[in-house]
Amino acid sequence: MGKYRSRLEIVANILSVVSEGAKKTHIMYGANLSYKLLNRYLGEVFNAGLVCLNGECYEITDKGQHFLEQCILLLEHKRRLNEYKDTVDDV
Repeated sequence: MGKYRSRLEIVANILSVVSEGAKKTHIMYGANLSYKLLNRYLGEVFNAGLVCLNGECYEITDKGQHFLEQCILLLEHKRRLNEYKDTVDDV
């Protein structure tokens, strides 16, 4: 069975791709999203002030960079907890 990404993981993927500046197509492929999902999530991060539009390129804002850093920390803690849970389940 496949593992689905959480909304937080998708947003972090988008912010990571946008951190170097990117057009919609690059974000879509870099974050592995359909065009429909890209538009939904891009709208959300744009409205939240995490990214801005500079011409045709999306760029991460300072707020977005801070959010991405916190996401990375949180997702790493989540990964570690899941690993610990798996070892406890095996006992």
